[in-house]
Amino acid sequence: MARLHLFDLDGTLLHGTSAPVEISRQLGLEAETMELDRAISAGRIDPPEYASRVYALWAELTDAHVAAAFDGAPWLARIREVWTEIRGSGDYCAVVSLSPSFFVERLLDWGAHAAFGSRFPAVPFAEPVDPAGVLTAAAKVTITDRLCEQFGVGRADCVAYGDSMSDRDLFAAVPVSVAVNADAYLAGLATYSYTGRDLWDAYELACGLG
Repeated sequence: MARLHLFDLDGTLLHGTSAPVEISRQLGLEAETMELDRAISAGRIDPPEYASRVYALWAELTDAHVAAAFDGAPWLARIREVWTEIRGSGDYCAVVSLSPSFFVERLLDWGAHAAFGSRFPAVPFAEPVDPAGVLTAAAKVTITDRLCEQFGVGRADCVAYGDSMSDRDLFAAVPVSVAVNADAYLAGLATYSYTGRDLWDAYELACGLG
C-alpha cells in the first residue's frame, strides 16, 4: 500500500521561522509578524485573527516580494530530494499549512503532489481575506482525509511531519509522526523526533531507517 507523507511548513520545512515572517521581512515588518507568531502560538489569537492582522500589514505586498521571500527563506536541506524519493517509490507527498496559499503552493514546483494553505486573495490584494478560508489545526485532518480519498490510501497509511500545536490534531489522527525541530509538547506526541536541518534525516526516521 502506498503511503501519504504530510508536511507542515512553518518551523518544519522552514527552519526557525514562518512564511509570514519571511514575507514581512521583505517589507521591513518582520518584528510585527514575529509578535503575531508568538501570539498565535500562545493561543492569544486564533488563525482567522492572525490572517486578518498579517493581511493588514501586507497592504504594499507584491508578487516580487513573495518570490524573494520564498527564494531567500531558510529551507531545510534536501526537500526536493526527499519528495523525488517519495514519488519514485510510488508514495505521495503533500504540504498542509496555515500559511497563505500563495506561498505554500509554490512548493508544487518542488515536487509536492498537493499543497494547501489558508486562502488569501491574489497579490497585490484587491479584496479582503475571507476568514472562512483560513485553515486551523482541525482543518489539517479534514484536508488529509480528502487527500487520502484522492490518492486511494487511508489514515493508517499516513506519515505526518510537524513542529507545533497546529500539528497536534494531525499527529493524533495518523499512526506515524515525526516532530521536526519541535516544541516539547509536540515532541512528546510524536512517534519520532528529529532536530536538525536536513529533511532526508527526518524522512529516514519515518521509514524506520534512522
